[in-house]
Amino acid sequence: MCSSGLLERLFQWLMMRSESSSYSGSSRRLRQLAPADFVILEATGGLETPIASALAAAGIAVAIVNPRQVRDFARATGRLAKTDRLDAEVLARFGEAVRPEARPLADEQAQALEALVTRRRQLVEMLTAEKNRRARAPKVLHRSIDEHIRWLEKRLSGLDDELGELIRNTPLWHERDQLLRSVPGVGKVLSSTLLAQLPELGMLNRKQSAQVRRVLYMATVAGVRSNPAIRTFYLRLRTNGKHAKPALTACMRKFLVILNAMLHNKTHWQTPAPTSPTSPLSPVLGAVSKHGCC
Repeated sequence: MCSSGLLERLFQWLMMRSESSSYSGSSRRLRQLAPADFVILEATGGLETPIASALAAAGIAVAIVNPRQVRDFARATGRLAKTDRLDAEVLARFGEAVRPEARPLADEQAQALEALVTRRRQLVEMLTAEKNRRARAPKVLHRSIDEHIRWLEKRLSGLDDELGELIRNTPLWHERDQLLRSVPGVGKVLSSTLLAQLPELGMLNRKQSAQVRRVLYMATVAGVRSNPAIRTFYLRLRTNGKHAKPALTACMRKFLVILNAMLHNKTHWQTPAPTSPTSPLSPVLGAVSKHGCC
């Protein structure tokens, strides 16, 4: 079992081995990292990916787990000390108790899609930060900030083109993208994010659906305005006394359930018949960013 504290040294070990010997020789050495053919790694923002890929290529089952779950487990079992050896022991005990599922790793093309989606989110965050910074900056800095904003917008546009091309050139993703974007409120951003970060969409159960609510927030805001099914559901909840934010959270979950069913059945969106007159929407919905949604 490997804790996050060991990942950097393990990565360096793998790189040194790959430079000094063949890939097959490195793969054989990987089996010495653990006494059993099952390895648990904590997710560390992508640092674990090359190690997990090398382990999987060597035929060793890998489970990548949420660090928060491991910390909660350590706290519940009274293991609060932090060393590499103790972290590895906690991961081993966590694996024995929880039995996390060893899922197959994404192929190179899927990893490329996820990397592009992640980079897009980073550019949007930088663009938002620069626009906020300009509002507070003295006039002498406006020209410099404006140049950077234009560069970020240009790079964001180029990245959107790369994402679109990658999805169009992959038949399965292209089919799923068309199904997802047939839904009012679902645009290229949400579609590419779901394809990259939730490839099992279409096979989700209710428990798994709850794990991706964050990605749906902006699309649900747009959906409440433009999607009749989501709008009707939201207004019914509000009429029944539910506050705006809990009602929006319920709509996010319903949105994901709808998308999951559509991909499972391979059906395009069908607009339901109107059941009630339109009503004013809550101001909590606010504005939708043109870069962040949907």
